[in-house]
Amino acid sequence: MLSTGQGGLDLSRPVCMGIVNLTPDSFYDGGALAAESGSGFRIDLDKALRQAEGMVNEGAALIDIGGESTRPGAGQVSAEEEIDRVMPLVEAVLARLDVIVSVDTSSPEVMRAAARAGAGMINDVRALRRPGALEAAAGSGMAPCLMHMRGEPGTMQQQPEYGDVVADVADFLDRRAAAAMAAGIAPERILVDPGFGFGKTAAHNYALLRNLSRFADSGFPVLAGVSRKAMIGAATGRAPGDRLPGSIAATMLALEGGARIIRSHDVAATMDAIAVHSFPREAG
Repeated sequence: MLSTGQGGLDLSRPVCMGIVNLTPDSFYDGGALAAESGSGFRIDLDKALRQAEGMVNEGAALIDIGGESTRPGAGQVSAEEEIDRVMPLVEAVLARLDVIVSVDTSSPEVMRAAARAGAGMINDVRALRRPGALEAAAGSGMAPCLMHMRGEPGTMQQQPEYGDVVADVADFLDRRAAAAMAAGIAPERILVDPGFGFGKTAAHNYALLRNLSRFADSGFPVLAGVSRKAMIGAATGRAPGDRLPGSIAATMLALEGGARIIRSHDVAATMDAIAVHSFPREAG
């Protein structure tokens, strides 16, 4: 059972986290939820809420709301802009839908705003390494997901190198989990994510995917985010819009490796994969 700011989340069977990107430049769906009129980038809140509601109806146990793109080469967004993008939807989802809300952020200010609203989880690609993030997460009551990323989004894909990618990433996550617990975050609140695509070549990503049990054996639930990523394109040669079959194949490998949360753009298909993987095996 994962302890979140919205109560316990049963992970005895894997669950799906639906992705809602409130950004103009995310690699797959950037700008999809923009308002159609006006100057500058603005969120169409009704459209975003309908997307979240559709994902919940398809079976998502969590909705991950992000206001800063972390695709390779992406620039940083101020905490104020992140708050302006994500908090109206966070508040709307919490008020209207029965789902755990995750906020995809590295900003302590955004973490505190989400905690005040009653959100359940922090999904931090920087594993609470920004100044003040550990303290903000510890005081929030939310469950932090600690992800591995080499460098920053703007530079992370520039010749990433590891001695042993599985051992190196596992050591990093072990150290970040220890830092989180030392800051007062209870172990039952912590998740880990090896960070597919974040400062890794395709070969690194598939080594992590095939050895995901190493992370599951850490004692913390594993979140796997492989949906439509470049690693799927590297194997299939397909563009992001055509990567659903490859994403489901990678999802099955992640489930076999012990992942308990699958982060996905495609909730219905992912729920089918979870159902097939979890179907009871009858004797004989």
